[in-house]
Amino acid sequence: MSPETKIPTRDRLLNAAEELVNAKGFAATSIDQILARVGMSKGTFFYHFKTKDELARALIDRFAASDEQVLVSSMERAEKLSDDPRQQLFIFVGLMIEIAEQLDNQAQPNCLFATYCWENGLFDPETQSVIENALLNWRRMLGHKLRTVAQAHPPKVDVDLDSLADMITVVFEGAFVLARTVDGKDTIAEQTRHYRNYLQLLFSDEGNHTFPSTSTD
Repeated sequence: MSPETKIPTRDRLLNAAEELVNAKGFAATSIDQILARVGMSKGTFFYHFKTKDELARALIDRFAASDEQVLVSSMERAEKLSDDPRQQLFIFVGLMIEIAEQLDNQAQPNCLFATYCWENGLFDPETQSVIENALLNWRRMLGHKLRTVAQAHPPKVDVDLDSLADMITVVFEGAFVLARTVDGKDTIAEQTRHYRNYLQLLFSDEGNHTFPSTSTD
């Protein structure tokens, strides 16, 4: 038995669909293309998914669960490696850099959240809410850590900490676009390093004039 046939049929369909959707977009990916990729019949597909929309929801549910596991496990690891919240923050972003380096080594790095957002008119509100909740999980967890750090190490300028937490999502998703557009090596990891550098400067204990004020008052 080959390694591929050991994978449950439903997962094989999801794996093939995710590869095609990331490469071509959801609208341009047909059920026939998915079946051709895995060598299965339409009957097999419709046994597992009643419609293509149901497949879309299953794909994003699975991706969101994996994304949450990355977030939670990385933060837990950072907290085990240091008792200092500031160091935990830097370690956490360092772990994100490791993940980014792995993505940069892929032939065509992708994020299913970004792919779905580009075609958001194709999906129902429940599917959209899965993406929203997943992104808000990052804001909540990283925002909590940032507030803890800011209490002991006030940032050099006034900054909205929830917005700063969102920045890691902006960096990752923007880097996916850049990497696919210019085919730049190490794009995602490099952009994530910039984010870590900014955090290190922002929460540094050295001096109070690292950045000019961003206040518009």
